[in-house]
Amino acid sequence: MNLQAFKNSLQSDQPDDQFSVQLKALWYDGKGDWNKAHAEVDHLNDAASSLVHAYLHRKEGDIWNADYWYRRANESRPDVSLEKEWENLASKFLPEE
Repeated sequence: MNLQAFKNSLQSDQPDDQFSVQLKALWYDGKGDWNKAHAEVDHLNDAASSLVHAYLHRKEGDIWNADYWYRRANESRPDVSLEKEWENLASKFLPEE
């Protein structure tokens, strides 16, 4: 699946069962449901989930909390738009074709 196909999947009522937890979180965020997106990764501590968690708090406007989760992911807050960060994250977690 490529990024455009992932974006197209937002027309569905539910995320694909094959999506990783990180992709499910991004999918829910793409649907405008920040709370469901956050619930997917809130209880996880791995670097990948921490990176998505950081993005979600950045989107929320809670920069202190976002920076905490970026550090947990061994990353720094990107200097890109939220839309671009969402696309970059989705591309990172999409399985290679």
